[in-house]
Order: sequence, then C-alpha cells, then structure tokens
Amino acid sequence: MSQNLLEVRDLLMQFQGLTALDRVSFDMAAGSITSLMGPNGAGKTTLFNCVTGMYTPTGGQVHFDGQDITARAAHVVARHGIARTFQNLALFGGLSVIDNLLVGTYLQGRSGVLQGAFMSPQARREKREGLEAAYTVLDYLGLTDTADQLPGELSYGRQKQLEFGRALMQKAKLVLLDEPMAGMSSAEKDVMTELIKRVRAEMGVTFLLVEHDVPVIMDISDKIVVLDFGRKIAEGTPAQVQNDPTVIAAYLGS
Repeated sequence: MSQNLLEVRDLLMQFQGLTALDRVSFDMAAGSITSLMGPNGAGKTTLFNCVTGMYTPTGGQVHFDGQDITARAAHVVARHGIARTFQNLALFGGLSVIDNLLVGTYLQGRSGVLQGAFMSPQARREKREGLEAAYTVLDYLGLTDTADQLPGELSYGRQKQLEFGRALMQKAKLVLLDEPMAGMSSAEKDVMTELIKRVRAEMGVTFLLVEHDVPVIMDISDKIVVLDFGRKIAEGTPAQVQNDPTVIAAYLGS
C-alpha cells in the first residue's frame, strides 16, 4: 500500500456561480478503502462524477495510476480501470441478472461490431469467456440461483450486490461505491461490508465509498475524507476523524 493509485489535487467544481467542490485534495493508496463523509449537499457525489469523467471539473487535477485523467470522457476513464455504482440503482430491468453482469464485460471486448454480428471465432470466444466470468462473479456473490431472474425479482439488498458485481466484471483497479448500503437491512449491510473487505483482500481492488452509515464507515475504512459545503474539513483514520471537533460540529452543530 505504498503507492498512490488515485491523487485528487485542488479539485474545483462550480455550477453557475455555485461552488460544489472547493479545492479538494486527497490521495488513495493502492489496495486501500477510503470513505467520503459529509452531510447531504457536501459535494461527495459531485466528486465521484469528476473522478469518473461524468463532470468536467472547473479546476484542479485527477491522477489515476500515474496518469492525468482530468476531464477525460467517462468511457475513457472506465478503460483506465475505474468502475462505479450509483446512489440510485442503474440496473437494466429488462435484462436477466446474468445479462446485467455481461454488460460489464464490454470494455474487455476486442471483436468489434461486425465480428460480433457474424459471431466470428474471436467474438464467440469473448462471449464464452464473459459467461464464465459472470458465473464466477455470481458464485462469489452467492447469487448463482438468480442468474435467469430479472433484477426486479430480487430483494433490494441483492440488487445492490448485483450492481456491485457488474462493477467487478469490468476488472477495475478502483471501484467507487455511491451509498452501497442505502436502503439495506442490518443483515444486508453486514453481508455487503464483508463482501467489500473480501474483494479488497482477495482481488486487490481499491475502494472509494460514499456512505451515510457512520458505524459502517468506521468499521470498513482505512482513511476517511470529510467534506462540508464542498470543502475538505478533515482527513485521517476513523479514530482521528471521529474525535475531530470540526467534524462533530458539521454533523451535530457547534
């Protein structure tokens, strides 16, 4: 964990005079779990959107794996090895569970549209390899029995796990999870927490989380970055952040 995988430098995001991010900087070590914390409207999802290429920042830089990815298109950022989930589920309701996972393999495909249409040997091989990978992820998530179901037939917690699995299908080095525990029962949160820890340990994936469940954040994070009104007000280990007077004031009022 000595090398930084993600470096955010003086990130500024303004919308028609409103400053959503005010010169935010932090680093993430490879293989770490970092959480973004802060009240609603603090700028957490905006930061996600800047890192993943969905927004072009007004100023500042984002470096990933030694390369400047600032303002690059979302599909280019994804090809660099960054995947994300969304605050509101972004599953394809008309596709089966297994086909939702297969959507995550398109970045690895090399056969192209024409080869795919005529099912060339390369296209057939990629489809076979994609299916094998998808069933491996389903087994990893404990969702093998749901392969042919539609996402809407699953519980909310299992839908969240499916979206998590689709991010894993991209073979990303960094996965951004936007409120992965939202709407989950206590038992479902425990399952998701252990899943994130297991993927980090066994696959070496680095995670950046936005989450409002403070006990979950304190349990899972190596480092926490706290935002308030677009500014970084604290950064440190869970113990350091938990006892920071500025953080307590932002959450509870001074």
